Amino acid sequence: MEAKKYIEVAKFTKPQGLKGELRASLYCDSPEVLEKFQDRLFIGKEKKPIEITLRNVRKGFVVVKIFGIDDINNAEVFVGESLYIDRNDYILPENTWFIADLIGLKVVDVDSGVEYGVIQEILQNAPKDVYVIKTKSGRTLMFPSIPEVLIDTDINAGVIKIRPSVIEGLFDV
Repeated sequence: MEAKKYIEVAKFTKPQGLKGELRASLYCDSPEVLEKFQDRLFIGKEKKPIEITLRNVRKGFVVVKIFGIDDINNAEVFVGESLYIDRNDYILPENTWFIADLIGLKVVDVDSGVEYGVIQEILQNAPKDVYVIKTKSGRTLMFPSIPEVLIDTDINAGVIKIRPSVIEGLFDV
């Protein structure tokens, strides 16, 4: 599996006020990540360089100002656009991965070899991340990112190995 060069970190959702500021939903661990890269961000499908200033952090979103955009009319054209960082600009700690690299990985039972499906989404609103699997039949399964369940992540092989049997009834319907 080839790693993406650019990692999505935020998406503009709507203008904020009249002076060209925008609300953005974060797809990174914290606003500090966005702040650290505010002068090394890229926007849109073409990944054009863009410079922002983080203005405000609120529950569930951030308010940003794009350099050179000073009114609501010019800001509105950016709604729906995503912000990206270059993966080479960010060094991850050992045994951590970009969520973008986890989406689409096969999930396999480490003991039985049963393939459950692929990672569809990672939920980050709990004490531990929750991995969402989409099965071939269309069912949704979930498991917590705890060492007892999440045994191995191999990005290069495109596989996550889990042991759901440690939590009784985890995948029962």
